[in-house]
Amino acid sequence: MINVALPKGRLGNRVFDILSNAGYDVKEMHSDTRQLIFTSEENGISYFLVKPSDVSIYVEHGAADVGIVGKDILLEYSPDVYELLDLGIGKCKMCVASLASFKDNPDVPLRVATKFVNITKNYYESINREIEIIKLNGSIELAPILNLSDVIVDIVETGTTLKENNLKVFTEILPISARFIANKSSYNFKTDEINKMADCLRR
Repeated sequence: MINVALPKGRLGNRVFDILSNAGYDVKEMHSDTRQLIFTSEENGISYFLVKPSDVSIYVEHGAADVGIVGKDILLEYSPDVYELLDLGIGKCKMCVASLASFKDNPDVPLRVATKFVNITKNYYESINREIEIIKLNGSIELAPILNLSDVIVDIVETGTTLKENNLKVFTEILPISARFIANKSSYNFKTDEINKMADCLRR
């Protein structure tokens, strides 16, 4: 039995469809239900639906053998897991954005609103820019509009939300995509099964 932590939403649904077509189907997941755990003894698979940012926690602590998680989560929290495969889906970018009128003044610390504190710190340290981080959990786009921050660091997929709020991207920090990860202990004991699943996703 392989226990898989799937992120709730479109990404998790897409990965489930791929695995389902490869023989890892669980019929109950095709129905409209609020269930969070789906198991098929016949196909040797069990899926847990969790919040995307929690996938790596379930995998790191062994509640799940493998999982699908965005590269942003891996960079932000550095979980002790194996990153086995870049799935090439769920693509987006981590960006610095602000009001179109923004002009950086290097003589004063830059106020940066973000929920990705570690990614932000690492980026600005790499360019030797002094910053003040303002940690937010949602509606990051409001920060420069209400003068809470000078810029924001956030994930940008289409850029529509930024445009609708009169913001623009100034810098693309790094590309983001979905990754297939494994618990280290599980990988040692279920190497063949996990590698077989990785091959299905790779194909």
